[in-house]
Amino acid sequence: MRTTAATWAEADSWLTVLHRRGHLHGVETGPEGTRTVQRSDHSRTWTLHHPVLALDFVEDLLREIRQHDAEANW
Repeated sequence: MRTTAATWAEADSWLTVLHRRGHLHGVETGPEGTRTVQRSDHSRTWTLHHPVLALDFVEDLLREIRQHDAEANW
């Protein structure tokens, strides 16, 4: 369980790593501190309005990556 609130700095760190490793096509900072992310160049964009939403997005993406890796090694 978390003992501190999620911050944009934390979310941005995760999004940057996922982008650099090729799991995200793009990450942009939008108006009013939102983040816009895109999984691939042909997928729709997602706008994340709060760092908690960004970390939820990261968690879902990591779960997908782990599942894909497990299936590939099976």
